[in-house]
Amino acid sequence: MQLNHHYNMSSLGDFKQELIKDYNIINNKVFGNGVVRQRVDIVGDKLLIFALNKRVHSLSYLKATDSHVGELANHCLVEGLKKELLEVLTNKYRFDVKAIFKDYDVNAELSCTVVLLEKNVGEYLAPKL
Repeated sequence: MQLNHHYNMSSLGDFKQELIKDYNIINNKVFGNGVVRQRVDIVGDKLLIFALNKRVHSLSYLKATDSHVGELANHCLVEGLKKELLEVLTNKYRFDVKAIFKDYDVNAELSCTVVLLEKNVGEYLAPKL
């Protein structure tokens, strides 16, 4: 997702809604479908993104056919999502990202993405004087 401008965050609620849209776009780009439902929580210098996802059928098939190939494909897709998310967070929101962690529970179809920032989120949202 290439962005030539950065996002002007007017409130925490507006930021969360915009990030939800971006995360859904990224999921659609990487996995071929958006998320069913998601929530963004902010705790100090951490963004927590919880999402209900539909399993990608081709990954289920790959894993059933050859578990190693399925795991490798899933790993590559997760790394792709993290790369795309990093690009949006740094280019659009101007966040300094330390790390992005992502995990997915196949049975529950739930994912959690944790973004660790250099500063508290509020410091990025505060208007620059």
